[in-house]
Amino acid sequence: MRIMGLDVGSKTIGIALSDPLGWTAQGLTTIRRRNLAADLAALQELVERYGVEELVVGLPRNMNGSLGPQAEAVRVFAGRLAAELGLPVHLYDERLTTVAAGRLLLEADLSRKRRRQVIDQVAATYILQGYLDRLGQNEV
Repeated sequence: MRIMGLDVGSKTIGIALSDPLGWTAQGLTTIRRRNLAADLAALQELVERYGVEELVVGLPRNMNGSLGPQAEAVRVFAGRLAAELGLPVHLYDERLTTVAAGRLLLEADLSRKRRRQVIDQVAATYILQGYLDRLGQNEV
């Protein structure tokens, strides 16, 4: 079963995809946001191309666990995504995923330009891998 992970921002959506067994997450792409209809159409195309059966959307909680304006926007987007695609959409606490992704890219010694290009899909990979791990699919 393929699961897609999304790091939804105001300007971009980072996208990661699980392997067919649902064990590991790999970064796929980043789409630049235009409008809701275009964003949903782009995601629909990827869902169909890769045979995705579930989606995981990172929910940006504040450090104290509360939800801010961006979290509410993500919740609304996730609701529209579920209605439009007809697939299960799960919200996953994404606190510090972008920070972790940034550290990883710095350690990999990528240029600032290259880091900006891939940070969202790396964050989506962290979100999806965390979700897969939580499901216990990676138990030995």
